[in-house]
Amino acid sequence: MLYAAAAGFTLCALNIVLRLLSEDLPSFQVQFMRYFMGLVAVLPWVFHDGLAAYRTRSLSGQLWRGAVHASGLFLWFAALPLIPFAELTAIGFTTPIFIMIGAVIWLKEVMFWQRWVAGLLGFSGVLVVVWPGLQGGGNWGSLLMLASAPLFAASFLITKALARRDAPTVIVAWQSLTVTLFTLPVALWAWVWPTPSQWAIALVCGMLGSLGHWLLTHAYRLADISSTQPVRFLDMIWAAGLGFLFLSEIPSTSTLLGAAVIFISTTWIARVEARRGRSLPA
Repeated sequence: MLYAAAAGFTLCALNIVLRLLSEDLPSFQVQFMRYFMGLVAVLPWVFHDGLAAYRTRSLSGQLWRGAVHASGLFLWFAALPLIPFAELTAIGFTTPIFIMIGAVIWLKEVMFWQRWVAGLLGFSGVLVVVWPGLQGGGNWGSLLMLASAPLFAASFLITKALARRDAPTVIVAWQSLTVTLFTLPVALWAWVWPTPSQWAIALVCGMLGSLGHWLLTHAYRLADISSTQPVRFLDMIWAAGLGFLFLSEIPSTSTLLGAAVIFISTTWIARVEARRGRSLPA
């Protein structure tokens, strides 16, 4: 649970920096730079441990994950400049619902009723956040974000399967490599040469992204993927706070109310999982 919460905060901070960087550079180029710099960020560990330590046991799985994740990213980055950051994050919370359903179908995980209730309660909080925009007809940004959710869910499910065979550092390194390759053609098409300071910011993005996915992969190794998803609804809290601090976006009443519902669901499932963990035989 702690790894998942820390990953959520780290990735929200990353997304804020990406949003700021996208104000001066094409979104698809920023997408490539984030993963290219993520690859640069893990190179010291690769050189220290040796290439053999990063040999994957499932090359096809790593390639599939990179392709699926890159597809979701194309939609996500297209939506990034179109809607408020808190709303963008809230719509992205449909992903945990797809993940919990997929974990039952493909990973054969046991879905306790408390997890379903927590997930649906958290999702209801998300609906409270986005409902005013939906009543107003929404926009292309909202639709693009909704379309990215099942793709990210598939990527995270593949990550869970890979985590059974590969170490988190291996998975993060391969993600940086494969997504960099898959996003390069579109980045070249829209390329605007960055300034040195923009390259430095991109490096920060790469480090935050690698750290966030390392934490998330650790969470998937230590617990069922479905049990970690309700905790990710805390990202709504991070998004509203960081959006206010760095983008001067004031959370609406619906955002604050939805965040309260999300917090209740997250706190409750954390207590349930803690009691369940203590009750299991050693």
